[in-house]
Amino acid sequence: RHSWAAEADWGYGRLAAAAEAVPGFRSLIDPDHPFDPALDMPAQIAALCRATGQPVPDTPPEFARCIFDSLALAYRRALATIRAVSGLAIERLHIVGGGARNHLLDQLAADATGLPVVAGPIEATAIGNLLVQAMSLGDVGDLRELRDIVARSVTLEQFEPDREAASAWAEADGAMSRRDEERESEG
Repeated sequence: RHSWAAEADWGYGRLAAAAEAVPGFRSLIDPDHPFDPALDMPAQIAALCRATGQPVPDTPPEFARCIFDSLALAYRRALATIRAVSGLAIERLHIVGGGARNHLLDQLAADATGLPVVAGPIEATAIGNLLVQAMSLGDVGDLRELRDIVARSVTLEQFEPDREAASAWAEADGAMSRRDEERESEG
């Protein structure tokens, strides 16, 4: 958003709404790529898209859609790893903090993972800190009570996965895996 500040007021809500109108899966990046925060982020994303033979986003909403799709795909891949390593059956994904405000990202995460997404609380860090302190003082009995307090105190939103989107996410995951393998073999 900082890179586009002179161009227009791209508030988070406006940017997410505009990104929703952009077709998905046009370009996907690895959010864990070693981007340099001191450099222009859109230029770095564009360079990564060029290097991987993908269309380069041109507008702020296209960059945002690339980022949101890529984050949701990263959630999908991380969950697959967690399941494989732990053997746990994961039933839902919780998104807390600022990401809980981004309904497009929350829905994409549900679609990508095939799991319901519970969004919120937005101020999870502050709430968690306060309640852990209350628990350490004996004002909250245990983790179950702590969770009950949160559930009664904040509004959480739930996003259900679109089952028809499953094959598109599987295809995107496969394409990303092939690109990963190509990059590893190159160097």
